[in-house]
Amino acid sequence: MHQESTFAVFQFNLEDEMASRRSVTETKAAGVVGSAPEAASPPGDQHRDPGGQPHDQDHQDRQARHLARMQRKKAIIDAAISAAAEERGLLLVHTGNGKGKSSSAFGMLARALGHGLQCAVIQFVKSRSDTGEESFFRACKGVRWHVMGAGFTWDTQDDERDRANARAAWDQACAYLSDARIDLVVLDEFTYAINYGWVPLAEALAALAQRPRMQHVVVTGRSAPAGLIAQADTVCEMTSPKHAYQAGVRAMPGIEW
Repeated sequence: MHQESTFAVFQFNLEDEMASRRSVTETKAAGVVGSAPEAASPPGDQHRDPGGQPHDQDHQDRQARHLARMQRKKAIIDAAISAAAEERGLLLVHTGNGKGKSSSAFGMLARALGHGLQCAVIQFVKSRSDTGEESFFRACKGVRWHVMGAGFTWDTQDDERDRANARAAWDQACAYLSDARIDLVVLDEFTYAINYGWVPLAEALAALAQRPRMQHVVVTGRSAPAGLIAQADTVCEMTSPKHAYQAGVRAMPGIEW
């Protein structure tokens, strides 16, 4: 819990640290390129570390600045840890056009199983049962896995069938969302069921809000609706600056499925 509660602070300070290191590197480079070589320091101005290597005053100053920075950051992080005292189930949304939404959810599933949590996965659109993740997780104790889609809508071309499958998947999801014995529920590609009108947003939000207090839920899919984002505790948006598919590479087993 403590590590998770410091993520935002850590991310901010990591960016600050990288900027600081770039500044030091640029300053050193400017000194090398733009100024004449300095005269060698007299022996008395050098210090040696336990390994016998000389350290000049600049090195000692850098070490002192680094120590001061780390002490300030530790104080900020320790304060954030102390302030994050609440424990409850989280609603997470993985959205965006990039790769990794379901993959990230399945990574979380593996982590939950490592802690002995009871988990359920409901797939709303996907129909294939030969994926690497299903093959792996079906062999794990503590996972209920349901593939309940009929495939991509442009393949099925049957809205009534897709709607019926989505409603059946949602009924199964609701059974888990009302079961306090289930610690983590993954609603894979659930955003499509909402956006296509198969499951009304208000109905989905109500069920998510009424779930057991300690139950975690991960929702994946593109174009997460604003209402779902507003209710979520954590939202990640995957982007796609580059994808192998754009270069004509087929979906590879172990990477895409």
